Amino acid sequence: MRLDILIAGVGGQGNVLASRILARAAMEAGLPVRTSEVIGMAQREGVVMSQVRMGQGDYSALIPTGQADVLLGLELAETVRAINKVKKGAVVLANTATIQPVSVSLGLATYDTRQLTAFLQERTATLHLFDATALASQAGTFKATNMVLLGALSALDLLPFSADHLQSVVEKMMPPRLLPINQRAFALGRQAIGGA
Repeated sequence: MRLDILIAGVGGQGNVLASRILARAAMEAGLPVRTSEVIGMAQREGVVMSQVRMGQGDYSALIPTGQADVLLGLELAETVRAINKVKKGAVVLANTATIQPVSVSLGLATYDTRQLTAFLQERTATLHLFDATALASQAGTFKATNMVLLGALSALDLLPFSADHLQSVVEKMMPPRLLPINQRAFALGRQAIGGA
């Protein structure tokens, strides 16, 4: 079995940490894994795209266009931007929260949330759309949005390891002071998708 996961967002959302957690979980489960990250020019709020490929076979760290099995979208517009990377029938978990670019703040561009949402609904066979940032804030900080999405992913039985295994890796990789918030965020993500 092989699973290709694409994570799209902007700087400061924990995209890279989420990809490293998935990669470590795969390694600890005895699976070959390769990762790649593209980080935008700005450290905060620049485009960030991570790719995690796990399972047997010969393959590079880059997911070919139209071949990702799963897309985790930390930010709505970045989810739309990455949609061409997923295969037909892919599962998309998308955060409805937005981080509007400077061009929108300056009045040079628009950010139409309804249009972006409609685009995703038209282009995606299996779409789980919810406000992951609000759930992260409920857990203790909006910065745990990545953990909400990892929890949601773990509830879908797509990963080649258990939700408990993924959560144990989260617990190993978090500083002790941040662990309770991230555990709550993970659990809220699972609940958002109907997991226990």
